[in-house]
Order: sequence, then C-alpha cells, then structure tokens
Amino acid sequence: MLEFDQSTHSSAEAAAATGCDVAQIAKSMLFKAADGRPVLVVASGANRVDEKKVAALLGQKISRADAAFVLERTGFAVGAVPPMGHAVAPVVFLDRDLERFSTIWAAGGSAKAVFALTPGDLERLTGAAFVDVTK
Repeated sequence: MLEFDQSTHSSAEAAAATGCDVAQIAKSMLFKAADGRPVLVVASGANRVDEKKVAALLGQKISRADAAFVLERTGFAVGAVPPMGHAVAPVVFLDRDLERFSTIWAAGGSAKAVFALTPGDLERLTGAAFVDVTK
C-alpha cells in the first residue's frame, strides 16, 4: 500500500502518483441493480464502462450509484473504493483490458492511497471474471 500527500481520487491522479499509465489503474465503479444489489465494475482507468453491457451480463437494469449508496454498501467514499473488502458483497465484473498488464493499481480505501496487484490477484480476491464491460 502506498499513501501519497496528493490525491489519488481520479485515475489520472493515481497514474501520476504511481508513475504508471492511466490504463493500469483499476478503478472501482459502483452501480445499483434494479433489485437493489450493489454491482461493482473494476475497469481500466482509460476506459468508460458500458452500462448496457453490464446490465446484459447481470440480467437486469442498473443505474449509477450515488455517494450515499456507495458509502453505505462499500464502507468507503467515492474515489477511495477498493476492489474488495466491502460492507455488502457486490456482484463484480472485471474489465478484460486489465489482463494485459503485469501490474495494476487499485484504490486503497482513502483518496490518497493505492496498492499494486496483478490481474490474477484481482480475479482471485474478487472471485470475479474478466469480461467485456467497456465502450
């Protein structure tokens, strides 16, 4: 775990702090399923999540989670959500574009902390699969 004096809230900030490419940032994006479940998409910092693809994988509509839902369901503030260790276990999908890197970086629970892991670590820690979730 690395903690910085500057913010790592955004993918660009995290990439600048770590010295990696923005595509190596594993950003955690939380959505709310139609049935109320949290849905976590861990995507490359260079990508935009395609909500229609995620909804199709889930089998129901999703909407963007607001800050209160994120905090309540994960235990972390927006911009600090790690890919695991949430208060309520989410359904998780991993962006297959992250698989091409030997090292990726994820939020470490605060807006100034990140940690390095491999795509295999991410898959093992989340129990999720790499799929097509981006535009």
